[in-house]
Amino acid sequence: MGYMVLACSLLFLAVGSYATLFSAVWPSTGIWLLDVLATDTHYKYFVLLLIPTTAYFVIANWVGWQYYRNS
Repeated sequence: MGYMVLACSLLFLAVGSYATLFSAVWPSTGIWLLDVLATDTHYKYFVLLLIPTTAYFVIANWVGWQYYRNS
């Protein structure tokens, strides 16, 4: 389980780095999803920020629910 989390984190870092930083200087890869993220100028940031934002709201709601249950 730990190796899967590590592998997914590294994959997310690689895709995010390519889409936001390296796509301007590297040619297209031929992978449809990476090319769509590289050519887009607005939604590539939305896709990458959706995961940490969702995780933040899930954790915040869980903590709030724990405060509610234990008060």
